[in-house]
Amino acid sequence: MTTSTVAVRVPARAVGAITMASFLGFVAFLWPFVVAPGTFGSTQTPPLMFGVLLLLVLAVIFAEIADGRIDAKALAMLGVLSAINAALRPLGAGTAGIETVFFILVLAGRVFGPGFGFALGCTSLFASALLTGGVGPWMPYQMFGCAWVGMFAGLLPRVRGKAEIVLLAAYAALSGYFFGFMLNLSFWPFSLDPTSSIAYQPGLPALEQLQRYLTFFSVTSLGWDTGRAITTAVLVALAGPAVLGAFRRAARRARFRATPTFATPATTPTGSPDPEPR
Repeated sequence: MTTSTVAVRVPARAVGAITMASFLGFVAFLWPFVVAPGTFGSTQTPPLMFGVLLLLVLAVIFAEIADGRIDAKALAMLGVLSAINAALRPLGAGTAGIETVFFILVLAGRVFGPGFGFALGCTSLFASALLTGGVGPWMPYQMFGCAWVGMFAGLLPRVRGKAEIVLLAAYAALSGYFFGFMLNLSFWPFSLDPTSSIAYQPGLPALEQLQRYLTFFSVTSLGWDTGRAITTAVLVALAGPAVLGAFRRAARRARFRATPTFATPATTPTGSPDPEPR
């Protein structure tokens, strides 16, 4: 019997759906730099429209992945880790950007594969939003951001030992900044006085618009995102080896998507199968 630690396998059709969804996701985040001025009557229209679109796309992706490709053990693991992340999230993000969600997300994506990481990022944030009452137009963006963090963790180069911990810690720090950089784009265009030098201005060249946003990011959330990056990297460096070992033992015992193999029955010299013992 052969087994795999990849809890959620992503077939070619679902890979195409995730690729298209990621493209739409990047458009949804980066619309201030790519949408022509005057396309929408209000700056609040694009995030609301893209938020609904992202939820629909996520539903399609989950239908593709779950179409007979998530067994009961992988689903149970997904539920347990989503509940843990949902419970941990209110304990973090309270002071200086301290976050505990990405720690589990990065390590689980690493062990159980990019498909599992993508699904865990979505379900963790969805469960957390229901638990804390944080449901709003920002939720699809948070779900997509965490889905990318978990998915890319599963696509990192395969190394082991200290090199793996260093790689995961560096990725954890980078993902902390990436998440903050992308999430700020969901509200930046309509959260400031239009006359401000760091506010979104329709019609400006993309480069000048980007300079405004980088200034906004630096003075508003860079410190918070630094706290998230440091917290996640330190947690990975200190507890990563133990948690990775626990996840890998769980994956081996769960025997995700085990494929049975059957041996040819032994035969007697006359060519007939041995009789069953009585």
